[in-house]
Amino acid sequence: MNRYDYIIVGAGSAGCVLANRLSANPATRVLLLEAGPTDWNPLIHMPAGIARLANIQSTNWNYHTEPEPALNQRRLWWPRGKTLGGSSSINAMCYIRGVADDYDRWAAATNDPRWSWNHVLPYFLRSEDNSRGASALHGTGGELGVSDLRYVNVLSQVLIDAASSAGHPRNDDFNGSAQPGFGLYQVTQRNGARCSTAAGFLKPARGRTNLPVRTKVLVERVLLEQGRAIGVQLRRGRHDSERIEAGEVILAAGAINTPQLLMLSGLGPADHLREHGISVEADLQGVGENLQDHLDICTLDGNPGKLSYDHLNELSAGLRWWRHRDGPGSSNVAEAGGFMRSRMAADQRCDLQFHFVPALLDDHGRHRLPGYGYTLHACYLHPRSRGQLRLHSANPAQPIAIHANYLSDAEGHDLKMMIEAARVSRDIFDQPAFAPHRGAPVFPEQRLSTDAEYTAFIRRKAETVYHPVGSCRMGHDDHAVVDSELRVRGIEGLRVVDASVMPNLPSGNTNAPTIMIAERASALMLGEDLRGDGGS
Repeated sequence: MNRYDYIIVGAGSAGCVLANRLSANPATRVLLLEAGPTDWNPLIHMPAGIARLANIQSTNWNYHTEPEPALNQRRLWWPRGKTLGGSSSINAMCYIRGVADDYDRWAAATNDPRWSWNHVLPYFLRSEDNSRGASALHGTGGELGVSDLRYVNVLSQVLIDAASSAGHPRNDDFNGSAQPGFGLYQVTQRNGARCSTAAGFLKPARGRTNLPVRTKVLVERVLLEQGRAIGVQLRRGRHDSERIEAGEVILAAGAINTPQLLMLSGLGPADHLREHGISVEADLQGVGENLQDHLDICTLDGNPGKLSYDHLNELSAGLRWWRHRDGPGSSNVAEAGGFMRSRMAADQRCDLQFHFVPALLDDHGRHRLPGYGYTLHACYLHPRSRGQLRLHSANPAQPIAIHANYLSDAEGHDLKMMIEAARVSRDIFDQPAFAPHRGAPVFPEQRLSTDAEYTAFIRRKAETVYHPVGSCRMGHDDHAVVDSELRVRGIEGLRVVDASVMPNLPSGNTNAPTIMIAERASALMLGEDLRGDGGS
């Protein structure tokens, strides 16, 4: 029988969680669809393999933005996971939830207290299996391994010492009682290996006969009939299209692919759909709007002592990891970092985040620089600029047009924040702790002093830090795409469950919040409530 209770489109950070939870009842038939291959590549599972994943085409959508007006018309590379586990299979594994106020703002945006911090925290804890043990703010026994790093480069500790001397507190738990400060990141690993959602959630469920998983299939559109989703149309390779029916369709394809699929299905801005000859099923003006991302600027210095990971003996590191699950192969590379509240912070949340890499990192690691050095990423967490997604054509195989619109806010606030982020990075690198390890500046190539100089550097070198969200945001206004239970407005039997539903970016990395969204969605669909108070 070619009919299921649920079809989940996208086996990524959210889709694998949904597949596990919804198929737990053996009477419920769930089909999980993924455009990419299985996660067989060993570079996915060895954490330090992230340094090589950027150049592997088969596990990456390899998107590019349209020319960005505020970034010298550059087309920025947006890597997104295209394999089981999605971006959780290719990311830097930093486990960051954000802060309570992020989710209280979501609750206000949706007019639904079930998205407030007190209501979502139990769903973070449900997933978590923290190597430090259980506490009021951490869980154990969940599917998602969260661990301390098994190996840390000496330069990562230097970064923490330097930040301390620059006036930033030390923090050994960014998901604890307070976020500000610098320290080592906890990572989504178990026993020294990457714990993607495919490894943590999908693998234990793969033996269920009610959960078939199909890879290398492209969903072309959602099938709609009289205002209801009844299934999907998909294609595998060059084979003819195939129709599969379901009681409910769940789009978990991410902040880029989900709005594209909605538009291809006739759900989106009516005039735009008609431009491409697509029959309008529902005029949803918000589809593809509200696109947000964390823009990132990197400061690089040389390391004459050659302590960095540049030119690491990869064979030796790989063998050690294979035998013992430790050593440099177990590093997530972005080992240390921190959060701070800037001078221009609009509220009490931290608004700048830093990731330190004990290696020279240029163009996402795709451009290998000579010599040795280290890199400090810095991003502004609450950008006011908003982008949009628009179809190039009605061809499902053609990528959507990404207009990120970085630094486009009318007040110029985002640019001012990026300048401050870059200045803080330079200040940390100038601290005495780095003196024995500091070589010549790499990027920027010379010392900068004026805002104009920093502005030119940012326009020339800033890149994404891989956190696109918001393009199908939840809410209760006319431009919201989904309601607070993630149901597409005006269409029955269709939900969106991924980072595209976020009303605003959280204060940090987006993977853990996306997993929480999937946990919260599955509970809503199954009528569960971990708080036990009905959501009041």
